This record gives sequence, C-alpha cells and structure tokens, in this order.
Amino acid sequence: MESHGAGLGRVFVLAFCVAGIWSAYIYQGVLQETLSTKRFGPEKERFEHLAFLNLAQNVVCLVWSFIMIKLWSRSSNGGAPWWSYWSAGITNTIGPAMGIEALKYISYPAQVLAKSSKMIPVMLMGTLVYGIRYSFPEYICSLLVAGGVSSFALLKTSSETISKLAHPNAPLGYGLCFLNLAFDGFTNATQDSITARYPKTSAWDIMLGMNLWGTIYNVVYMFGWPQASGYQSVQFCKQHPEVAWDIFLYCLCGAVGQNFIFLTISRFGSLANTTITTTRKFVSIVVSSLLSGNPLSTKQWGCVIMVFSGLSYQIYLKWQKLQKYQKKRKSM
Repeated sequence: MESHGAGLGRVFVLAFCVAGIWSAYIYQGVLQETLSTKRFGPEKERFEHLAFLNLAQNVVCLVWSFIMIKLWSRSSNGGAPWWSYWSAGITNTIGPAMGIEALKYISYPAQVLAKSSKMIPVMLMGTLVYGIRYSFPEYICSLLVAGGVSSFALLKTSSETISKLAHPNAPLGYGLCFLNLAFDGFTNATQDSITARYPKTSAWDIMLGMNLWGTIYNVVYMFGWPQASGYQSVQFCKQHPEVAWDIFLYCLCGAVGQNFIFLTISRFGSLANTTITTTRKFVSIVVSSLLSGNPLSTKQWGCVIMVFSGLSYQIYLKWQKLQKYQKKRKSM
C-alpha cells in the first residue's frame, strides 16, 4: 500500500513538472514572438532591441538563483568560485542573443525547429575533433533532424508570416540559429568541466555564476557608451509600458521554467527532462501556428514531424542505453 502511494506521488510530481515546464516555456515563446513581431503604439513601432531580453533575463535569474541559494542551499563550501564562469558567460551571452535576433529574419516555428537540431553540431564536432564513433541508429536520428530542418528552410514561407517579420532573411536567420547552437555547445562543455572540477557545485550555483557574468557583459554591451541600445530599450519601455510588462513576464517564465527543469532532473533524471522539453518544442510550434497566425503548409508539417521523429528516436536510444546500464549495475 505504501509503495502504491509512493508511486502515485511520483506520478503526481512528474505531472507537476511537465505542466510547469510546458506552461512556463510555451508562454515564454508566445511572449518572445509577440515582442519580436508586434507593433506598438499609434505609430506602430517595433521593439527592435531584442538583445535587451537577454539582459533582463540575466538580471531576473541572477536575483532568483541568489534567493534560492539562500533558501535551500545547506552549505556554500566546495562549489565552483564565481570567477570560474567568465568564459562560459561570454558564450552564454552571445549565443542566446543570436537566437533571439534570428526572430527578426525567420518565423518562431522555424527558429524552434532550427534550434532543435542541436545533436547535429555535437555529433559533427565529436566525429571530427574527438574521433568519436556513433552507432548507425544515431546517424539515422541526425539525418532525420537535418533533413527535416533543411527541407523546412527550403520550403516557401506563407506571406502572412513574412509580413510579420522585421527584416525577412532566411539564410541570415538560420545562420544565427546555428551559431547559437555552436556557442551553446561550448557553454555546455565548459559547465561540465566546472562541475567535474568542483563536484559540490549545485544547479543554483551554476545559474548564479552564469547569470552574474551574463549581466556584467550585457550591461557593458547595452549601456557602455552614450548611444548604446540599452538606453533606447529603456526609453521604448517608458513610451510603451505594455512592452516592459511583457519583458518582465518573459523573464519570470524563464526563471520558473528553470526551477521545474532542476526539479525534474533531480527527481527523474536528465532523460525525462529531455523528453519533456522536446515535446514542449513541438507543442510550441503547434501553438504558434494556431494562435499566433503562423500557418504552416502540409509539407512544412511533414518536416516538423520528421524532425521530432528523429528526436523521439534519439530519446528511445538513450532510454535503451540507460536500461542496459542499470541491468549491468544490478548484476554486478
């Protein structure tokens, strides 16, 4: 009876995590798309300074992680020092800025799809730089994802979607997305290196260190000289208070989403988190298509299904590896 109750408890917590990640990041996607495409005020002005979203996100997550450390961390000894995040902070500042900037040139569904192909540069770098050999099914996954993303990019975007973009330019938009992935790869590798050197480093420590350096770099970039774009962003928010409110909600969604991701990883492992976040991306594309006026053609939906079939197969392969590893541990 106790084990049955514990099982129901785990199911409830998992459902809570799924609902939290989906609601936080899907709504954040809606806000991101709104800020990049909507025209504000009687003069129908666009909010052009999308990089300001990164600075705002850094500040909110910095404050959030500091509060979480004070509330939940039992000891601050043994964690990575704050200065060790300086290099990862650079790439974590440039990468997301490129991803957000891409929304000026391509639609939100296209951006989500392009950023879902993270496994391709990882496998490419692993093969070329480190000589890693991947299995045949893993290559099938990458081919499905690469084929789906490239086909989606080559298909004609609807005129309704193009009319919303500030500066329609598909090659530039996709190029920024893939540069975003490359910088993310370096950021993840550096974070792994830090946690290997300092095993007692918590997720909140990483969040604090990354956002501390991100805040420093973005403040210098956006307010470092009199004509910097940060001053124009603040002025735009003063003229259009609804923009400031949307930015605040965007940042809050990011911070809340991080909470649910950490909870999912700590209770159910990274594989469960990967599954939830991958399905969330698919739902984000559906929401954008149905609610935000970004209609996709039948062929484009075929490309979306192709990409997420590859990602789903990759999750299944990871699950198989995990099962084999657990069996080995039990037999030993």
